[in-house]
Amino acid sequence: MILALLLALAPAKLAQIQSVLQAHKLDGWLFFDFRKSDEIAYRVLGLANAGVRSRRWYCLIPARGEPRKLVHAIEPEALDGVPGTTAIYASWRTRDHELAAMLRGLRKVAMQYSPRNDIPTLGRVDAGTVELIRSLGLEVVSSADLVAEIVSPLSPEELASQARAAELLSGDLDAVAQEAARRVRDGNPATEYELLKFLQARWAQEGIVSEGGAVIAVDAHSADPHYLPTEKNSAVAGRGSVLLLDFAAPLNAPGSIPGDLTRVYFLGDKVPEEVQRIASIVFQARDAALRLVQSSKLPTGAEVDGAARGVIAKAGYGDRFIHRTGHNIGLRTHGDGVNNDDFETHDARRHLPETCFSIEPGVYLPGRGKVEVHGGAGQTSVPALLASP
Repeated sequence: MILALLLALAPAKLAQIQSVLQAHKLDGWLFFDFRKSDEIAYRVLGLANAGVRSRRWYCLIPARGEPRKLVHAIEPEALDGVPGTTAIYASWRTRDHELAAMLRGLRKVAMQYSPRNDIPTLGRVDAGTVELIRSLGLEVVSSADLVAEIVSPLSPEELASQARAAELLSGDLDAVAQEAARRVRDGNPATEYELLKFLQARWAQEGIVSEGGAVIAVDAHSADPHYLPTEKNSAVAGRGSVLLLDFAAPLNAPGSIPGDLTRVYFLGDKVPEEVQRIASIVFQARDAALRLVQSSKLPTGAEVDGAARGVIAKAGYGDRFIHRTGHNIGLRTHGDGVNNDDFETHDARRHLPETCFSIEPGVYLPGRGKVEVHGGAGQTSVPALLASP
């Protein structure tokens, strides 16, 4: 019993993986790592990401039976958290011999490989390693569906952490917008960077930790989907400005899932007709995607993208919607599950219950000054922050 508790890959998790393998009619799931190149493998196998991993290791989870491991003599402990038999190699000749023995009798295995690199988040195994496995007589297929089924579903506790993070971020969005409005009223408009510092102070109090900053974009900067303000490049959020806020961050606790919200505001008394019109198109696109997700069937990521993209294309702005509709959210803001994408990639995987993802269509109009907008969840119009109460 004590030994079972120490295993990183618990029996229940192993049974779940093998059940999924059998359902997909696969002989096994072959994991490979070199210098921690495959973080998906570490998560699925429950391995600690600490310590030196300078040599290649291989781990086979067969559809039936116990796992088989192949590790280097310099790092024999690399897969200690996984149950099963272990073979050790030092030379490449021994590696090839032992790898062939490990895979003997198998015909089709999944690896973190994506044909044509259609789903780049899955492309963790190099082409040479895929060639090596194929040279041993096996068919290698993508693990994309396995990763979606094993990695992306969230526990009730994880879903609760995501909901709490989203709730706090929603308040932060409005607080930053109101701070920008206050500064305009006081005759001392804030820069994007000053608003970022205001946000960071709130996050410190709320226990939120940022993975990579926050998008606080004014006017022309709002046409850059990944714009991050710095002290030197910062623009002023003045009267008549469009203000786009895009916040993504988890609570500062192990296993917390990030929230990810975007909203658009106008620092003036009345929103210009063109800004409101384009924003309305984006909101309609978001709602079309939401209706599909909320339907009785589980749509593919490509179908969700198509629902949103069709609205924007029909309105004549298809060429200005320059990214996918949304991404999976897991332990990282950009997770490894199903993305809402039939634009940058073709994600034909179906969404699964208890998973989390974003829906964030946008219209980007470089050079058009104050009409760049990017739709955010929960909005039906762009608020005018300086309008009279």
